[in-house]
Parts: sequence; C-alpha cells; structure tokens
Amino acid sequence: MLRGLYTAYTGMKNEEKRMDVIANNMANANTNGYKAEGTSSRAFSKVLGIKINDDSEAYLQRSFGKMSLGVKIGESYRDWSSGSFRVTDNKFDFAIAGDGFFTISMTDRSGNTHTRYTRDGAFTITSDGYLVTKDGDHVLDSSGSYIQLPTDQGEPTVDGDGNISVNGVQYATLGMVDFEDYDYLEQYGENQFDAVEGATFKPFSGSIEQGVIETSNVNIVDEMVNLIAVTRQYESNQKMIQTVDTIMDKAVNTVGRVR
Repeated sequence: MLRGLYTAYTGMKNEEKRMDVIANNMANANTNGYKAEGTSSRAFSKVLGIKINDDSEAYLQRSFGKMSLGVKIGESYRDWSSGSFRVTDNKFDFAIAGDGFFTISMTDRSGNTHTRYTRDGAFTITSDGYLVTKDGDHVLDSSGSYIQLPTDQGEPTVDGDGNISVNGVQYATLGMVDFEDYDYLEQYGENQFDAVEGATFKPFSGSIEQGVIETSNVNIVDEMVNLIAVTRQYESNQKMIQTVDTIMDKAVNTVGRVR
C-alpha cells in the first residue's frame, strides 16, 4: 500500500513543477520578447522505479529496479517561436523579425561585466547618447562596443540589417547574433540569456524592425486551461493519498486488531 503513497507523491511533485512553469509564463505574459516555457514527464514504461530520500544525488534523478513508483519529472523546454509585433512608434524600440538576439553588456554587483542576449528591444538613450536597455545595460554593436549616438542631430533610423544612422550618417550597427542550437542558451533572468559551454554562433539571418516591439508568445488561454488541468490532477493525487491512508488505517486498527 505504501507504493500507492509514493506513486501519488511523485504525481504531486510533477504537477507542482508544472504549476511553477505555468505561473511564470502567466506572470510574463506582458513581458517584451518573453518565450514561454513548458515541461515534460517521463512515462511509467520509462521509469521503473525512483530513488527517494537519497541525499547523494539530485532528488528523483535516477531510475532503478523493476517496480513503478509513479511519474518522474522530465525536462523543461522553451517555445522559441516569435511573438506578435506591437507598434509603438518609438524610434528606440526594435523587434527582430526571424531568429536571433540583441547583444547586451551587463555589469553585476561584483563589478564583473558579462555579455548576454535578449529578444527585448525596448531600448532608450542616455543623456550622453548611449543606447541602453530599460535596466541601464549597454547595447553592443557588431564589434562588441557600446553604441553612442549624437543627441542633438535628430532621431536615428535603423534599417533591416541593424545599421543605425542619424541624418544620413551611419554611426553603428546593432550587434545581432544567432545560435546553431538554442539548447545551449541558459535563462539568466531579467529577460536575458547566457550562452553556456558548447554554444555555437551562426550568422544572423533575421531583420530589424524599428518602432515596434515583439510581445510575449505566451497564450494566456492555453495557460489557463493547463492551470485547471494541473489543479485537477493534483487534487486526484491528494485523494489517492487520502484513500490509501484510510485503507491503512482499516488494516491496522480494524482488520489487524487482536480479539
């Protein structure tokens, strides 16, 4: 009977993980350029047994034996499809039509500078002409340098290749990049990604649109439906635990009573 408890427990842990991902998607439904996440589960036929209460390795990570103890949490994945474009008419708002990322230089609290990548093109310009993100991180050009534009010669124009001009004079080119395999991109936070070991660059093949922003690709209706499904499945596992607990109570206190 205890196996039933473990089976229901693994189901609840799986739904808890799914709930976290859904909640994060819904929280970022209005985040520019956000890419929705999803989760997968491993079937009974793939997971014959699961180690529990073993501090020597990550929890619920290795299968063993010939007995199924429930579902195993699978991997998380990201939907890299483009979101819809929203027109802002702001000359410092850019969107990527196709694949690719803007290159950002970010300095952490320790003073270390990192190069990261984002789809969020809602930029602004500082008083001294530097193109930055809404958090103040510098946008990099094709040579990896900060982009600085004149502030007293008119508004900039950007062509599809990311060339930035003011009054017909080109000052910089946006540092656009793309990757062979997005599995080598790791979510950092603040709508940015890190390229981990093994990441391979490839030429940028998309185009830049000025005066528009790429919105999140989260489908809020789908997320609400998934949220309801997760809640129902979590409740089903709770009821299973309650049922097994009742059966064990009867077995110990009624059937097993010495007369």
